[in-house]
Amino acid sequence: MHRITGKGGDSLIEMSPTESFNDDLNGYHQHASSSSGSLQQGQSEIDRQQQSKDSVFFRDGLRRIDFVLSYVDDKDEKKQESEDGKTYFVKIHAPWEVLATYADVLKIKVPFKVNDIPDNTEMPMNWMSTPFRLPDHIMHPEPDFFTAPFNKSKSDFFLIDDRETFFPPSTRNRIVYYILSRCSYFRDECADKDKKGIKRLLNNGTYTSAFPLHDSRYWTRAKDANCESERYNLYKHWARFFCFFKEQPLNLVRKYYGEKIGIYFAWLGFYTEMLLFAAIVGTICFVYGVLTYDDNEWSKEICSEEIGGNIIMCPLCDKKCGYWKLNTTCNSSWQSHLFDNVGTVFFAIFMGIWVTLFLEFWKRRQARLEYEWDLVDFEEEQQQLQLRPEYETKCSNRKMNRITQISLIIACIIGVIAYRLAVYAAFASIMKDSPTAQLQVVGPLITPQLATSVTASCINFVIIMILNLMYERVAVWITDMEIPKTHLEYENKLTVKMFLFQFVNYYSSCFYVAFFKGKFVGYPGKYAYMFGSQLRNEECDPGGCLIELTTQLVIVMTGKQVWGNIQEALVPWLMNWWGSRKARSHPESLYSRWEQDHDLQGFGQLGLFYEYLEMVIQFGFITLFVASFPLAPLMALINNIIEVRVDAWKLTTQFRRPVAAKAHSIGAWQEILNGMAVLSVVTNAFIVAFTSDMIPRLVYMYAYQPDGQMNMKGYINNSLSVFNISAFSLENKPDDDENPFWFNSSIHTTCRYRDYRYPPGHEMQYKHTMQFWHILAAKLAFIIIMEHVVFFVKFFVAWMIPDVPSDVRARVKRERYLVQEYLHNYEVEKLKIQLSQNTHDECTCAPMIYPSLPRHEVLSECL
Repeated sequence: MHRITGKGGDSLIEMSPTESFNDDLNGYHQHASSSSGSLQQGQSEIDRQQQSKDSVFFRDGLRRIDFVLSYVDDKDEKKQESEDGKTYFVKIHAPWEVLATYADVLKIKVPFKVNDIPDNTEMPMNWMSTPFRLPDHIMHPEPDFFTAPFNKSKSDFFLIDDRETFFPPSTRNRIVYYILSRCSYFRDECADKDKKGIKRLLNNGTYTSAFPLHDSRYWTRAKDANCESERYNLYKHWARFFCFFKEQPLNLVRKYYGEKIGIYFAWLGFYTEMLLFAAIVGTICFVYGVLTYDDNEWSKEICSEEIGGNIIMCPLCDKKCGYWKLNTTCNSSWQSHLFDNVGTVFFAIFMGIWVTLFLEFWKRRQARLEYEWDLVDFEEEQQQLQLRPEYETKCSNRKMNRITQISLIIACIIGVIAYRLAVYAAFASIMKDSPTAQLQVVGPLITPQLATSVTASCINFVIIMILNLMYERVAVWITDMEIPKTHLEYENKLTVKMFLFQFVNYYSSCFYVAFFKGKFVGYPGKYAYMFGSQLRNEECDPGGCLIELTTQLVIVMTGKQVWGNIQEALVPWLMNWWGSRKARSHPESLYSRWEQDHDLQGFGQLGLFYEYLEMVIQFGFITLFVASFPLAPLMALINNIIEVRVDAWKLTTQFRRPVAAKAHSIGAWQEILNGMAVLSVVTNAFIVAFTSDMIPRLVYMYAYQPDGQMNMKGYINNSLSVFNISAFSLENKPDDDENPFWFNSSIHTTCRYRDYRYPPGHEMQYKHTMQFWHILAAKLAFIIIMEHVVFFVKFFVAWMIPDVPSDVRARVKRERYLVQEYLHNYEVEKLKIQLSQNTHDECTCAPMIYPSLPRHEVLSECL
């Protein structure tokens, strides 16, 4: 059994196991010997079978178990206190000297006076929010204090009523983990200084796990009155789904899990609240499309037997696709109108402004949390002192080959596109005589276009899930190779890499359908092929590609959210159920707190990464492509209401307690969200201009309507060009058995295709008409105007809304002044006492009113 010590035997935490390793006596090295004898004598009087072990305290009931290490010993001798005969636990307690020393090193803020600044912020009509509020002792678990960085030499300045409870459990486990991650475990005769930190011991199997303890079972309060039972309160008021309409107890979350996890749930809750407004406007736009369903003139022309039934369309693929009538796309044309209407333009502009309001108001909310959680002076410079142990060992740099991973991503994207091109011909040939065509209800809906779009979207979703399994390892591996200096730098680098991987993974298919499909197809007789192969580029339906983009977005977004929630809730529960199957037969009094937590899942280094990543990817779906699906914010809102409670439930019930960590913001995700907000304006402008048919319809109505009326009559005939069937080459001409029964080559001499080109026989046959260039100019003008208008509004709104609320700024200034005043008074009083004691003695040294704080160099050799 290894023991973590400092160099030369001078350790700040010493683990002195008893004979059973079950009640390890831990303490500062100066006190270990005196504590050991008295406590072992007291333990002999305790009946181990009668005392409940569901406690976070040692058997003396005074010393708290701050951290637990587990290890496996496969030796023959059987030890009494092992559940499975091979897993044993080392329990760590940090005494006051250790906590005070490292609280000084880490500049942890602690209270020194109750905040007496009156809080006059009252919400108007506060009574309306009563059903959504939680009890005050849950929302505000501790009073508001004036705080200052802890100074061990001025310990009498702070409100220390009880040294054992002065530092909350989250701060205690943070300090212990800080020490464990930097302690060296090499022997003096060995020169291998890379042997440092609990992470390395976990990786090489010396220890199997390292975790702080939950303070109780989640479904009942702890029997020990000294246990806070905050886990039970979190489960009762926060982690149950039936609390979905209640506010989140963010202060209790922060107290129990630390600021980093508290910030995540604050951001997730705020994001969900803001989604409500986007969901309402998106639903209104969708309802507008439903109400104007019967006014869709172009769909009526497509569905009519006189117009759509007499228009013969050119084949959509070579040889295996026959001629077809335009009215076969009747249903997709009606469906497309639900999302491709005037409301789409309004909603795209609204979302460009909404995303700015969301980010600006979040900055204000974040600033308020920084003040309330004492993070105002928490700067990145403080984290720069906390060097990563991996960096301190100065590992040698190694080179890596990134080309392989990038090539794999591109290959998967091309593979999905190739699938779409190849399988369409198969679907067109198979479904021509398929029994599904005879079904009265769904038969007309199942077309080759729909089958290709749906199956390609499903296959793409499966590929996304498979690639996700390797992206985490690749991102971590690349970041580890770079050896970032600090934890903050490591997290930011890892965040950017994982997001870039997932951005390509999730959005590539949507970008293809939105901006590439149907744009580079050529025309009959001179089709364009993918990379010179025999796979012809896909064409859009006469109704446009927007409905296909909607299908792609719905399948990928919905599938990811459903699969994510199932995976987050079901997988940890099943693993915990299987892992604790032996312990379920134990008496409750013998199933110790550390054994219960050991049977739970570890939260892991990337626990919050996945949560942020899931929400940021969703944020991209509802902003980058929202013009194609106004109901996306509504789906995201419903998902997030469930997501908040699922995340709370699994964190409270299925995972070990994470080590508390500080954070004053959401980190690099803020910049990623800002970048996506800017990109969303561009993508939505291009979707409205190039993917939907909004601009061609407006150009036709205002400039090319033959009767000069403001309607869409004749639009379908105007938007289709003519091709002479006899000009088809053998490579493009469909096989005779692929043509429908009604087709007669002697009667039908021309076919139509979606483009604006001169007809055969014209002096510029198959060249683009002037109307094509007018439409292109209108599209570009729309993009420029929309982008400039939205960007102007965005930047104006961002300029108008200050990042920090005025009342918060005033309270921060006031509090800083009062803190300085109290510190000054403390120093003056201390100086008066010192002078009164030396009135009859000659003063040999000049007193310092403001003694300089000692600067602690955090070096592994000193730990």
